[in-house]
Amino acid sequence: MFDSLAERLGHAVDALRGRGRLTEENVADTLRQVRMALLEADVAVAVVKAFTDAARTRAIGTEVARSLTPGRAFIKILHEELTRVMGEPGTGLDLHAPPPVVVLLAGLQGAGKTTTSAKLARHLAGKLGRRPLLASTDVYRPAAMAQLERLAQQVRVDYFVPPAGAAPVAIAGAAVDFARHRQHDVVILDTAGRLHVDDEMMAEVRAIDGAVRAHQRLFVIDSMAGQDAVNAARAFDAALALTGVILTKADGDARGGAALSVRQVTGKPILFMGTGEKTDSLEPFHPERVAARILGMGDVLSLIEQVQAQSDQAQAARLAKKVVAGRGFDVSDLRAQLAEFSRMGGIAALAGKLPAQLIPAGAAAQVDEKAIRRQIGIIDSMTPAERRRPALIAASRKRRIAAGAGVPVQEVNRLLKQFLQMEKVMKQMKGGGLQRLLRGLAGRLPGAGGPGRPPRS
Repeated sequence: MFDSLAERLGHAVDALRGRGRLTEENVADTLRQVRMALLEADVAVAVVKAFTDAARTRAIGTEVARSLTPGRAFIKILHEELTRVMGEPGTGLDLHAPPPVVVLLAGLQGAGKTTTSAKLARHLAGKLGRRPLLASTDVYRPAAMAQLERLAQQVRVDYFVPPAGAAPVAIAGAAVDFARHRQHDVVILDTAGRLHVDDEMMAEVRAIDGAVRAHQRLFVIDSMAGQDAVNAARAFDAALALTGVILTKADGDARGGAALSVRQVTGKPILFMGTGEKTDSLEPFHPERVAARILGMGDVLSLIEQVQAQSDQAQAARLAKKVVAGRGFDVSDLRAQLAEFSRMGGIAALAGKLPAQLIPAGAAAQVDEKAIRRQIGIIDSMTPAERRRPALIAASRKRRIAAGAGVPVQEVNRLLKQFLQMEKVMKQMKGGGLQRLLRGLAGRLPGAGGPGRPPRS
């Protein structure tokens, strides 16, 4: 979501790295570039002014002047001020109330409330051990209830089937009664999308809240909606006294201004961030980590958490044991690693959480996620013996494998070359040379057009 903003800010702060001395002139020039980048990212003008004023005041004070590395000190100030704008680290969703705790989701049409309801239910059930009930009060959008019921089945939580012809307020009350009798400790209410200028619809959502006394009232905001969504958040807060915000579609090509504005404008914490279409793509929102990503520092903590949550730990342990013992890295191991990359959202998603200086310029953009799937198909076309001993694969075998995978022979050659490069890296790992490992991996991301190839300019 923040790619273009991060690029602009990166150019602005690069000039400060390594500076032995900062002057009012170069600080002012950097802040001018930062201000333009934020405005172009659709950040609210008042938020931009507050941010740059605070950064300027701190930059010309003793905090930077006494630092041995003023450039780094100023970048640290930008990081801390960005974090402050997006909110202090939160404690997550507050569920401390007598069960069933009612969580009401509201927002504009098309913001992604229904999908977010299912994601939130999966998060509560899988991460927090809760027993949520999903319910929809959207009687206006065709198939809205059927969509939520289908998603409930996908995430393996219960769905409340409303009485035929019931009004939204009655559905909400019946869902809470159902949850109370069936020992559900959380009710997630998905409400209809509504415009904040529609008085009748806003009155309806207030009535739903009044009927169920929701403990959490969350505003779901589309990250690509810009300033309109920020104005809507203010109106919904006036109507419902919001307790938090969920950002959706944060994986899209959005300018990100809503994320930097909504917390400052409404005073409500951003609790979660939707990062994809799958039901497991909901992340707790950590302001300091997002600020680090915007400034090109990466988000290694979130990357570690993602890998721990989504990777096959047993398989990883087997591979590590195999490499340390000096037993051969074979093509089946390469396939397992390709599958891991694909399952975690692909190379580009992982690269976005690494510090910019660790990623070769343009490398992530060169990665073709479809190429990873083609490579898996090539390996699947090999025999078990060929996977164990790729040296067996002569010209005739390559033609057979290529035909089976539906790819040119050149792609089979490219994959085998990639395997040889990774096999070499694994031997370096056996020797414990971490620096050699990083150098060996540079530019050899799976699916990046072939091992060892520099990214095209």
